[in-house]
Amino acid sequence: MRSIVILSLISLFCFNFIVSCYAEEEDKGPVIPPSKCEVCKYLATELKDRLEETGKNKEVLVTGTGQKKKKIKYNTAELRLIETLHDPHICDKILEYNIHKEREGSLRFAKGQSETFKTLGDLVIKGVKVVMDVPYELWNETSAEVAELHRQCFTLVERYEETIEDWYFEHQDQDIIDYLCRKHVLKNEEQTCLDEVYVPKGDTEEKEEDAEKKQSAEKKSKKKKDKSKVKGETEEHT
Repeated sequence: MRSIVILSLISLFCFNFIVSCYAEEEDKGPVIPPSKCEVCKYLATELKDRLEETGKNKEVLVTGTGQKKKKIKYNTAELRLIETLHDPHICDKILEYNIHKEREGSLRFAKGQSETFKTLGDLVIKGVKVVMDVPYELWNETSAEVAELHRQCFTLVERYEETIEDWYFEHQDQDIIDYLCRKHVLKNEEQTCLDEVYVPKGDTEEKEEDAEKKQSAEKKSKKKKDKSKVKGETEEHT
């Protein structure tokens, strides 16, 4: 009986220690303001997503009156760009992001709840007491980093709205991230964050397994070819 009690206490201690580590992981570290590269990256990402949504609209707009009537496809109309940027404002989409501290670089900004907060939230639902500097009620509130990303997004749109218009009317054959961020906003500046792409852990493991299988298959194939070559040379010599 005594050994069972001791084991239970050890298990409880270990469980609380794990929960505490999760909480510390989410609490730790200073607030890291978004870089100019990150602001442009997520502005351009949201522009691309919203334009893809409105691109499905096949409506034809009629402007002017009488003989001056003119038909314009909504897909190429100025109205589409205005609605994309300002109805509602494109930067308000940034407020859907959260900080994922388990990820590095620009990938820390992502929509949805972070893996750490999701794990802690599940524990709270199960009745486990989780102690953090941030009260549970505020876990889903906008973080300081996201609030700053949101603020800087407005500044960027205001400063580069003509560049966005130029891309929309003249250069849609180019990727908006390349045109807006690489060629204009970040010209001659740090652009590393633009190449950072999030790959889920499961996908990474699958790719590594596929690479190992491919490598193993290539080795087996090479061995068979070598054996076949040796056999052929032996028979020829005989």
